Amino acid sequence: MGFVELLMIAVGLSMDAFAVSVCKGLCMKRVNWRHAFVIALFFGGFQGLMPVVGWALGTQFAALITPVDHWIAFALLAFIGGKMLWDAFHEDDEAQECPADPKLDLRELVMLAVATSIDALAVGITFAFLGVNIVAAAALIGVTTFALSFAGVAIGNQFGSRFEKPATIAGGVVLVLIGAKILLEHLGII
Repeated sequence: MGFVELLMIAVGLSMDAFAVSVCKGLCMKRVNWRHAFVIALFFGGFQGLMPVVGWALGTQFAALITPVDHWIAFALLAFIGGKMLWDAFHEDDEAQECPADPKLDLRELVMLAVATSIDALAVGITFAFLGVNIVAAAALIGVTTFALSFAGVAIGNQFGSRFEKPATIAGGVVLVLIGAKILLEHLGII
């Protein structure tokens, strides 16, 4: 798996965190750059850690699953991407209630960071089957998510929720297409 594919996966995985960051930015009267940094650090950190956890789990079973690893990679990426698309089109469009207190709730940030990075855990399992350099992949995913989450807070504050749904759709499509590419390569079609 090349750098461009890893970068596309990183961007696709970071779209949930980006969307949540946009929502966080919506609730700020003015952008609080320190809060934006902390939000991005939580999302980027968890998004970078989860593939390592998935990879560690996946390497335990790699020898048993190698004959069908391309099908598993396709199924996981298609499922994650499909779920992102489903969520984007079936989400309740009601406005998010913003808390009156502008302080960051670290417990809420941990829960949001875990929730937005579960898909990265599944991708980490896929990386184990594909023999991806997990350190480079996790670093790229973490840094990409950090950057997009930081930008998401500012974008949410400036432009509102216009970008939340398109970002989630784009992330889902990218993951499904990469899964299909992996499958087609292993089947010798491309």
